[in-house]
Amino acid sequence: MNKLSNDTIHKFNNTKEVFEKKLPFLLQRNKIIKAIKTFFETEKFTEVDTPILQYSPGMEVHLFGFETKFNDITGNNPQKLYLHTSPEFSMKKLLSFGLQNIFQFTHTFRNEVVSPTHYPEFTMLEWYRTGYNYKKLMTDCEEILRQTLASINATYFEYTTPQNIKKTCYTNNGIEKLTIKEAFEKYCHFDILSTIDNPENPSKILLSNKVKELNLNINITDIDTWDDIFEKLMFEYIEENLGINKPTILYEYPIHQAALSKQSPTNKNIAERFELYVCGIELANAFTELTDRSIQEKRFLKDQKTKKDLYGSTFPIDEEFLFSLDNLQSCTGIAMGIDRLIMLATHAKDIKDTLWIEIPFLQDM
Repeated sequence: MNKLSNDTIHKFNNTKEVFEKKLPFLLQRNKIIKAIKTFFETEKFTEVDTPILQYSPGMEVHLFGFETKFNDITGNNPQKLYLHTSPEFSMKKLLSFGLQNIFQFTHTFRNEVVSPTHYPEFTMLEWYRTGYNYKKLMTDCEEILRQTLASINATYFEYTTPQNIKKTCYTNNGIEKLTIKEAFEKYCHFDILSTIDNPENPSKILLSNKVKELNLNINITDIDTWDDIFEKLMFEYIEENLGINKPTILYEYPIHQAALSKQSPTNKNIAERFELYVCGIELANAFTELTDRSIQEKRFLKDQKTKKDLYGSTFPIDEEFLFSLDNLQSCTGIAMGIDRLIMLATHAKDIKDTLWIEIPFLQDM
């Protein structure tokens, strides 16, 4: 064996030292996951386990999957595959086979930045309930947050920002529920929905004019879309205020941000979608699931085109998934970032503190 370099030895010793410091968080991680599984067992859910390798990693415009290749023993006809960005397609196929309430913990992969709240490989909890809309999942979220704290004898969630601002969140005062419209009126002082000139594909004109009129402190570039401006406003003015003192449910997103969600039965321009925030951090994204194949296909084709225009490439559509929608029963589904949940519950300062071991070449990032 070749002699190890001093740099390699130093890195290994540093990795071991880092592990020893975060071991208390990891032991609490086990307790939290066990408590969540107990919740689903009590609720009569079936735990499933779906493949990470997929023909299509997901269709979200701004998400990027890791690409790999399958070669059979002959070496002929290699097949391009991806590590999934969510187990959603596979889990919905299982629902179309007749399963009822299902959940799973799975490693998930997104080719994106590393930060105190982001990591390219992370653990996702995803679950589906049949026969309900997304309001039932709001109740699930509230109970899972309570069970999480109870499992480690904690009384509140906490996050310290890179600017050293400490944020806390308790579960004993219920949960705040804000529509997108209400959130923008509260923190940006205008009705965001009034800036949508085309529900399917809004131009940025009305929103850009409103930002200038109110002198809101964001930079709008020539290539920004309505969604880009929306996200900048969310980041600058809204998200940091959500989930403070009590968890926040942000719901009733515009229909063009519906992804795989049904439209509201009372407003065709609104989607039955919500996101859960704790300590200013997004923890979960939920939908009343779309079961109309033709509408879903149109959305996928639109997302494909947008991704191609923005980034020069796109992902294939999983046609088997589209076909499964013909047999998909009425259901609601949600994805929750477990590493983030554990980070907030244990008061860790970085998502890497919740990982048993890090990807070697990312250790210094």
